Amino acid sequence: MYDGIVQELIDEFGRLPGIGPKSAQRIAFHILQTPSFDVARLAELLTGIRERVRFCEQCGNVSEQDRCAICRDPRRNPALICVVEDAKDVAAIERTREFRGLYHVLGGAISPIAGIGPDDLRIAQLMTRLADGTVQEVILATNPNLEGEATASYLSRLLVSMQITVSRLASGLPVGGDLEYADEVTLGRAFEGRRVL
Repeated sequence: MYDGIVQELIDEFGRLPGIGPKSAQRIAFHILQTPSFDVARLAELLTGIRERVRFCEQCGNVSEQDRCAICRDPRRNPALICVVEDAKDVAAIERTREFRGLYHVLGGAISPIAGIGPDDLRIAQLMTRLADGTVQEVILATNPNLEGEATASYLSRLLVSMQITVSRLASGLPVGGDLEYADEVTLGRAFEGRRVL
């Protein structure tokens, strides 16, 4: 639609997840029309992220060191491990300030349709971490969708023989939601997870 490098920039932004054609165009024109926008700094950060950021050797979270800040924190409870699909999930849970244990990032979820099986995830590394007997509870915090449920089910079957408590994050109605808009699965989970007041 545009000439040369402008269209190339729009196309490149459009390849990012969650960025559609209109958003890509807005971002590209923001960069073009804002004289104070530091293009050199953006380029430096994009180059630096590839060079400096890696995955924590223990949990799989993003880090600039061999171990992430959470795994290095001596105040964290090593007897609790929360298993998540992606590093973004670690950040979401950390924002709640409710969990004080460690994490294990699988790197995705089991999805036969996408060709992702258990061997494609960091499940072997999880089993290695659990082998020394330090961990007393594993919290399965995979997404409440078909792939996340399949992954949680697979892991719970693997862990049943290890003398470790295996729990799953509760799911149900969101705060501020209306019952009439909840789907049957969400409403059913809310009834299963109800608690006495």
